[in-house]
Amino acid sequence: MTGLPRDVTPLPDLLHGRVRAGPVRERRPVYVDLLPTCNAGCPAGENIQAWLAHAQAGRHEEAWRELVQDNPFPAIHGRVCYHPCESVCNRANLDSAVSIHSVERFLSDLALERGWRLDPPPTSSGKRVLVIGAGPSGLSAAYHLTRLGHEVEIRDAGAEPGGMMRYGIPSYRMPREILDAELTRITALGVRIICEHRVEDLAAEQREGGFDAVFVAVGAHLSKRVDIPARDAARIVDAVSFLRSVASGERPVVGRRVAVYGGGNTAMDAARVARRLGADEALIVYRRTRAQMPAHVEEAEDAEREGVRINWLRTITAFDGPALTVEVMELDESGYPRPTGRFETLAADTVILALGQQTDTAFLREVPGVEFEPDGTVLVSSSLMTGCPGVFAGGDMVPSERTVTVGVGHGKKAARHIDAYLRGAVAASPPKHELATFDSLHLWYFGDAARRQQPELAAGERVADFGEVVGGLSEEEATYEARRCLSCGNCFECDGCLGACPEVAVIKLGVGHRYKFDYDRCTGCGACFEQCPVHAIEMVPEPA
Repeated sequence: MTGLPRDVTPLPDLLHGRVRAGPVRERRPVYVDLLPTCNAGCPAGENIQAWLAHAQAGRHEEAWRELVQDNPFPAIHGRVCYHPCESVCNRANLDSAVSIHSVERFLSDLALERGWRLDPPPTSSGKRVLVIGAGPSGLSAAYHLTRLGHEVEIRDAGAEPGGMMRYGIPSYRMPREILDAELTRITALGVRIICEHRVEDLAAEQREGGFDAVFVAVGAHLSKRVDIPARDAARIVDAVSFLRSVASGERPVVGRRVAVYGGGNTAMDAARVARRLGADEALIVYRRTRAQMPAHVEEAEDAEREGVRINWLRTITAFDGPALTVEVMELDESGYPRPTGRFETLAADTVILALGQQTDTAFLREVPGVEFEPDGTVLVSSSLMTGCPGVFAGGDMVPSERTVTVGVGHGKKAARHIDAYLRGAVAASPPKHELATFDSLHLWYFGDAARRQQPELAAGERVADFGEVVGGLSEEEATYEARRCLSCGNCFECDGCLGACPEVAVIKLGVGHRYKFDYDRCTGCGACFEQCPVHAIEMVPEPA
């Protein structure tokens, strides 16, 4: 019986009066769709694998339209997202992660160049939603709500929309013409944005405007403060105000030497901006170690590449400009920094405080049912609704990681739940597919393919002005990079199962329609499963 396929046993065949050995199939192959790790890792909920498939086939507009189903700002994300999708990309275990963000940027820049427009929204539902805050979360919610047929009005205290995308991210990372172009698409859909309008009485605004629901996404624009003994003449500014002033076109005088207090992404940006404003020396003072810093590694590396120095395990104790006194810290047994009593004197003309941000939610304190965390963030349910029915909140003002991508994801999620609330229903999320992990793939099919790198300005050129530091991929490079996708967990029609089946039990249905199994021929040998490079076939027990 050694010639029988695996998982089969002899069976007498009584047809025509003969007895022969035949298989009893104990398992059968089925085609499956698993959840790619990149999709699972995207806070904005993009179907990354789907738009990469379009991109690798040269269907650029289809790829972009797949992108904007979930994310209205792909040109922005292709520049400022910290791409958590790439940190979980299975390809990283083979050679290096797919450069998803650079393909996203290529597609969205192409869309802007060619003038691709969003599809018009459907017939109005007759419902009106007020969005407070024109940052990434509020704009995302407005976009998705409009595409669901609701009328949306955004009210924002700033002079221009964009929130921290405009006022917190420097133009060398986020060119303003790119930001404005993507925001124009939002207003072209019919979203009304009213700037320089600070909401003080939420209930009155909702009542007078006839709004059926509210989404609050005012961000975190208030800098945390710390008392540093300083002379009256000592120049101490907060990072948020500093970055906002520069983003508004001002060029504040910072002197030759600048010290930035903090270890987050905002601290890195403040130091890099100071260099572009003419500071010969930019120093970051941080009380913990490099491994503990909240800034993304690439942000710190870019800062250091541009001449920014980072003093680890230091805390500022006094500023008597230009003398800056810092105390050396050390980590205790739990990894917490503690003072040592040893001091150093550094030189600084300006100190920029980048110790984190808080949200200004004073106008919500009188709204019945709204509750707050001790740090001032707003408590919300899993649907992002506050304790006040019909009032939702998201973005930096709720407990979460504070990034553009997370904010956009909150806006999308809030829109889905607000839509359900307006319809008197509950938004149900379909169950997620099983994750396609690296160890579940059969990667004999894929060879090594080096990741394409985006062009960057040399370090010496960067600090000369606020021009964009990182460039985009060419069409050829973007297509190549998209083709590095392993299509984890989902069939990409490689014909492997077709060629491997010894019983000719796999039927090809035509390009784009995949395959099906002829179970009258299939013996359950599992050859198709073992050769499928992406685990798009699973072997399951034979039905009883």
